[in-house]
Amino acid sequence: MSDFILAIDQGTTSSRAIIFDASGSVMGVGQQEFEQHFPQDGWVEHDPEEIWHSVLSVIDSALRAAGVVASQIKAIGITNQRETTLVWDRKTGEPVYNAIVWQDRRTSALCDTLRGDEHEPMITEKTGLLLDPYFSATKVRWILDHIDSGQARAEAGDLCFGTVDSFLLWRLTDGQVHRTDATNAARTMLFNIIEQQWDVDILSLLNIPIVMLPEVMDCSDDFGITAIPEIDAEIPVTGIAGDQQAALFGQCCFEVGMMKSTYGTGCFMILNTGTEPVRSNNRLLTTVAYRLEGEVCFGLEGSIFIAGASVQWLRDSMKMIEHARETEAIATNNPDSHGVYVVPAFTGLGAPYWDAEARGGILGLTRDSGVSDVVTATLESVAYQSRDLLLAMASDGVAPGRVRVDGGMIENNWVAQNLADLTGIAVDRPEVTETTALGAAYLAGLRVGLFDSLEDLSKGWRLNQCFERQIASEVADNRYNGWLEAVDRVRSRG
Repeated sequence: MSDFILAIDQGTTSSRAIIFDASGSVMGVGQQEFEQHFPQDGWVEHDPEEIWHSVLSVIDSALRAAGVVASQIKAIGITNQRETTLVWDRKTGEPVYNAIVWQDRRTSALCDTLRGDEHEPMITEKTGLLLDPYFSATKVRWILDHIDSGQARAEAGDLCFGTVDSFLLWRLTDGQVHRTDATNAARTMLFNIIEQQWDVDILSLLNIPIVMLPEVMDCSDDFGITAIPEIDAEIPVTGIAGDQQAALFGQCCFEVGMMKSTYGTGCFMILNTGTEPVRSNNRLLTTVAYRLEGEVCFGLEGSIFIAGASVQWLRDSMKMIEHARETEAIATNNPDSHGVYVVPAFTGLGAPYWDAEARGGILGLTRDSGVSDVVTATLESVAYQSRDLLLAMASDGVAPGRVRVDGGMIENNWVAQNLADLTGIAVDRPEVTETTALGAAYLAGLRVGLFDSLEDLSKGWRLNQCFERQIASEVADNRYNGWLEAVDRVRSRG
């Protein structure tokens, strides 16, 4: 039997591989963390070779855990940390610089210059994005400016640019394919989401040769076939989507008005707006939710840079906990942070503030404050930031009454309940919380006939638990007002 799908989920802090069967059930999992590099304040990098080897390792682990061999895999789906930028040599496949991660802020000055020259309205109109170092475009420009003969090599066609999905696809196909999907392309700030093609005006503005860029495909498409000895089979790669869009797909949010929110390294809400793009007046992003058979489904997105990464910070940098799972018991026993607020603006603030120069802070400390208050406040920051996004969406005229959630943080019951308490929105947690990888598997499976339709997929979604507000709205409002004051304290004043 070969009705298995391999989903590669290459995230910001770890790589995962999951084997799904034809019903969407998890058969085997492999996971491996990798090193985060912080060369300077606000810079975040990954070693592309470490990413690649971690992916090979977790594929092997997942196959072993599932008791499956590569020849039994019918298709591969890839989902990935978005915006993270890689440039590699077209002939050798070797990266010319470390991957510059989506959280990286080194191109803030370039973005400020472009904004000062009044290019942002044009960029936003074409891409649906704000002019921000978060996206890939200025990262590409930085790499070309900081490697030997970067511009000349790019113009000669000797360099390839890609997001992580493109790099993995290149390696999996032994350099035969340079492609991406519409969702990842839409996050580069180089892709015209209305015309569904690379935008020559923005490429010209940043002097990025179009020959560097990958071919843009549907999310469920024939991307290429594996051709490396580490995978001892020729397996078609038939699904690719950026991690947040993959989660939307895995949550079966196929109808207009349905919304998902993923709580991983960051937090990302996407609302399905259908075939018409919704333009935000509150600095939310208009993006491609997915593209199937050439038809685009758009989404309205709010992006929070730091969510689960704040728990990693508590563990690795502050040494306040040894394991992330400890936070649920701490917050349950200390549900009131006693006026302490943690604003995790470690790499700036995302939506709706988009303040690249903001930095994190712990505010409201007194002599009585302790570790448990800081831990609880850190978890609360996720709900406060989610409320920021929901209020922005409501102001844009869309206010869904419930949200489907996923991601590692949401397995913490206290976090899920606190989210419902502080936002006032019903929080639906599914039985299968591996929705990012599941979305990639669904996209791959649709192409090879394992799944018949979106309606067929929707039937497989199952609710695990619904969380609804249990505190008075006045209490939630008072706590949120304190959050707004804390955010104001850490904002940049430039």
